Amino acid sequence: MKNIISLFVLSATLVLVSFNNVGLKDYKINKIVIDAGHGGRDPGTHGKISKEKDIALKIALETGETIKKYLPDVEVIYTRDKDTFPSLAERAELANKNGADLFISIHCNWLSRPEIHGTETYVMGIHKTEANFEVAKRENSVILYEENAKETYDGFDPNSPESYILFSLYQNAYMSNSLMLAQNVENQFKNRVGRRSRGVKSAGFWVLYKTSMPSILIETGYLSNEKEERDLNDKLQQTYIAHGIFRAFRDYKQDLESL
Repeated sequence: MKNIISLFVLSATLVLVSFNNVGLKDYKINKIVIDAGHGGRDPGTHGKISKEKDIALKIALETGETIKKYLPDVEVIYTRDKDTFPSLAERAELANKNGADLFISIHCNWLSRPEIHGTETYVMGIHKTEANFEVAKRENSVILYEENAKETYDGFDPNSPESYILFSLYQNAYMSNSLMLAQNVENQFKNRVGRRSRGVKSAGFWVLYKTSMPSILIETGYLSNEKEERDLNDKLQQTYIAHGIFRAFRDYKQDLESL
């Protein structure tokens, strides 16, 4: 009951914050947190030649450097800039404490069906398919690498469907902005980067649930698909992906700041 009450208080606070910021003429997007998924003792998923944590870091750093170059007024903060292991709680806390205007988490995907390939961008929400739920479980399972996870995450079990009920109580005050950015990303991947877009989806990601700003999680491709794994390990392809994310962010920033 205590957790449920706290959840409603948080939701109400987020709504008030969103009304005070988003949509005002003087609203500026000046600070972005870029989160390279996994890291350190958590490799994430893997393919035949690579680990998710390494690809995610390279794309995250390239995205950040591109933003710094072309949008120098924007402060870029990384949750990690090398092979370290920040917890999910620490990643969200970093964004919240720094008053970030946006949170982007970068990952790679995996599925037991190697023919499946393409990009997906997620916003916080309830999974509508078993496949979305499997992605959320895999990305949330990072907490199993953490000490005192049961206390830190209030008993949340990433493999238990019952644990995800709490997400159904959460009303995301930043959903519309998150969806706008997510759609921008997938449009860039499809129309400019030449990737197969599997669309914008929703699922219960802990790191998105705890961030107090618009936030998305990008699955840049499937390491279970041999061709896509080769692409994701190619420096030029990594640059194309990073530039696609940059352009999606640039357009999002311009659209909101012009209101």
